[in-house]
Amino acid sequence: MFKANVGSSTAEDARAAGREAAAAAGAGLEDVKVVLAYCSCDYNVDEVVAGIGEAIPDVPVLGNTSFTGVVVPGAGYVGGDVPFVGVMALADPEMVVSVVAANRAENDDPVEAGVAMAETALDLAETDFAPEYFYMAASPAEEEFYLKGISSVIGREPFFGGSAADNTIAGNWKLYAGDQSFADGCVAAFFWNAPSMTNVFTGAYRETDDFGVITKVEGNRTIAEIDGVPAAKKLQEWAGCSDDDIAGGNLLAYTVLSPLGVKDRLGDLIAIRHPMNGNEDFSINVGNNVTEKTCVIRMEATVDELIQSVPDTLRQLIDRMPGEPAAFHLVHCGGRRAGIDARIGEVAAAVAEVAGDVPYIMEFTFGEYGFESDNNNTCGGLMLSFTGFSN
Repeated sequence: MFKANVGSSTAEDARAAGREAAAAAGAGLEDVKVVLAYCSCDYNVDEVVAGIGEAIPDVPVLGNTSFTGVVVPGAGYVGGDVPFVGVMALADPEMVVSVVAANRAENDDPVEAGVAMAETALDLAETDFAPEYFYMAASPAEEEFYLKGISSVIGREPFFGGSAADNTIAGNWKLYAGDQSFADGCVAAFFWNAPSMTNVFTGAYRETDDFGVITKVEGNRTIAEIDGVPAAKKLQEWAGCSDDDIAGGNLLAYTVLSPLGVKDRLGDLIAIRHPMNGNEDFSINVGNNVTEKTCVIRMEATVDELIQSVPDTLRQLIDRMPGEPAAFHLVHCGGRRAGIDARIGEVAAAVAEVAGDVPYIMEFTFGEYGFESDNNNTCGGLMLSFTGFSN
């Protein structure tokens, strides 16, 4: 029988924090197969992982730093002005989990790195069968390429997860798995004989009637033109924003409530593309890959709607699950968290009310991963990827 438990800590010492959080997460569990851990970038993450290993020995640990905090049962929102760690332990006597890592410094090609990760996972599990699903975390840069490499080996198996984050968008994030930690790369856990996994992946924004075709892209993540017009100028035309609003990093904050979206081929999912920076040539850097001759839609939400989307999405997840929920893994965009700001306590209270006695952990990421009804795994930003496990 699958079981999960959660713990957290804000102890000043990183190792002690990891140990305290893991001791709470491991209490009452047998056959723990993997530990998912999310901590502050202000901690030494190697010490956090070491502390977790002292409390739950001989079990693989993986995860990433989270933007400003985590949300867990009982304690609610943990973090803010103090370092934090949140831990979820997953236990099942029948479950097999392979944990792998790819340090970008050791492989120049993220697609090849993804291939190697999947092949190593199969070797560790001593099987040639694809897993039922997998969890992934990566640095916020090349997520789609790691996914492409992994999928080339195991096929289109559903996944969930999110990108590492720091507190100031300064590149101080970290990923960790086993005895490795690094800022640039990917970590993943592959699951066999595992509980049923259900995912809801949404931006929960409203579509506007402002849309256009991307007519010029530079690299993978810079929209140069929409409908032949410089992208930032087109955004001004649509939203009425000022020159200051679209200048440099100001664009990131402005577009939390008005980002861009790209529909999938069936219309089931609008993957959000968060404008991150406005350039001097009025091109826009976005947080995920884009391609020419596709349509982008300007999306909208209020802060109230960002908050309400959390319990609404969790209820939607519960309704989709084939059995009684046993645990929730909730990935919430760090940009949305910044937009919600001091009202984050309302989010924590809403999650606690809907989740009831089911253990859960919420992290805040700089990229979110999930899928919708056609199982087409997708990476996005400013999104919610809510995952439920049921026996």
